[in-house]
Amino acid sequence: MRFDRLTQSRHKLPMAYRPAPIEVFDQNLIRQHLGRAHAAGGRNFLVPSLAEELVDRLNFIKRDFGSALDVGTPTNELAAALSIALPKATVTRFSAISDPQSDDKVRRIVVAKEEINAVKGLYDLVVSALAFQCVNDLPGLLAQIRRALQPDGLLIGCMLGGQTLKELRQAFTAAELDVSGGASPRIAPFADMRDVGALLQRAGFALPVTDSDVLTVRYGSPVELMRDLRSMGAANALVHRNKKPLRREILMRAIDIYHRDFSDSDGRIRATFEVIWFSGWVPHESQQKPLKPGSASVRLADVLPARNYDSTPQ
Repeated sequence: MRFDRLTQSRHKLPMAYRPAPIEVFDQNLIRQHLGRAHAAGGRNFLVPSLAEELVDRLNFIKRDFGSALDVGTPTNELAAALSIALPKATVTRFSAISDPQSDDKVRRIVVAKEEINAVKGLYDLVVSALAFQCVNDLPGLLAQIRRALQPDGLLIGCMLGGQTLKELRQAFTAAELDVSGGASPRIAPFADMRDVGALLQRAGFALPVTDSDVLTVRYGSPVELMRDLRSMGAANALVHRNKKPLRREILMRAIDIYHRDFSDSDGRIRATFEVIWFSGWVPHESQQKPLKPGSASVRLADVLPARNYDSTPQ
């Protein structure tokens, strides 16, 4: 009887109920890292090239966009590129910090949380570059973006994928195991391309598409890589990170392992950055739709060439 009452009480929960997202990233710390990077004149060397590629991808879409929103891109390059590529469009940028803005055509809104406070159907284009990998509630954010988009509106962007900084992760894990007998999280967990596509479908986007590019950047040493990450504002912001200062023994051991396992013949080390590209449309009656099962008028066997298979054991 007790189990029956417990089951009945569960069924009375509202349909919209869902567990709170797990806090993987410290959003306040992310804003601090980005603010310090901008104040020190840091740069994100990936964003300019990704902004250029995103605009190139938009050029293949024969569609006029009138209102565009950049969600969370750490620098202004993407919004500035959009303002040039779409001269008739109103471009708005949601930023985590009040960084200097060089393009007067871009309207910037500083947001303190992972939320898009926008009127329903306000935009027909939403873009983002290198921001979604640090979001705690990505399904919730995608749902908000879908709400902010007009019918037949487009979401297109990119984020870091699972192979990113795999060399640095392996080097630090091995170093901590060697020195202290345990390992703490130092490199963020990144999404898989298939998971991103599934999240787009879950949020209600139609015609979802994902693909990935794997970039290899070479450095003189792991220290140069870590300095570059700091200048990008990409230092460790995991909630469950080890908050004690990094021990020198662990750092030196990680550098040795990195050189040993991930260096080329000229002594320079490799760093992997996987960029996952994604896009999806808000459903509209004008979009392509799959045919109903059983509606085909031609048999697959009539189209494919005949093949003979020899079942004789080899």
